Amino acid sequence: MNLYAIGKTLVKTALTPLYRFQVSGIENFPKTGGVLLCSNHIHALDPPVVGMTAPRTVHFMAKEELFKAPILGSILPQVHAFPVKRGMSDREALRTALKLLKSGEVVGLFPEGTRSTDGVLKAGLSGAGFFALRGNADVMPCAIIGPYRPFRKVKVVYGEPILMEPYRERKANAEEVTEAIMASIQKILDENR
Repeated sequence: MNLYAIGKTLVKTALTPLYRFQVSGIENFPKTGGVLLCSNHIHALDPPVVGMTAPRTVHFMAKEELFKAPILGSILPQVHAFPVKRGMSDREALRTALKLLKSGEVVGLFPEGTRSTDGVLKAGLSGAGFFALRGNADVMPCAIIGPYRPFRKVKVVYGEPILMEPYRERKANAEEVTEAIMASIQKILDENR
């Protein structure tokens, strides 16, 4: 068993008694091919929760500083996380994400770029649209509906995939695609409050 599978089991074992997770829409998740998994971001637990509930292995971008932490830094690559420099264009992170998507993997990101302190969905960064268009992948929108409070329900809802081929055919730009991604996440939030 690899460290990702072990981590997934450990996260599930640790968090399930504390939060009443309700996961829906898993049947919408593409079984094969590159997928850009885009979710809102309301809590530090969002990456492990998305990783725990997604039916496929998810490769997450994580801020570079985390890879410099003594123990965490050695674990993150083994659970398929890769570093990204925040606040600047990071060519290595771009190449890594595109390579993963083009090779049929799932890349997870939080288009808002940071956590929403009030739970309201913020505007997405255009990088989400860039990866969706260039990565030869479709987008899986996801919404996490909290708040994370002990023994309270936390919903994780996977929406309908956003097919990128029509956007590529009409040469849509990254901003337009990011807006479509955020609108899809907002729709899930509105329908599941």
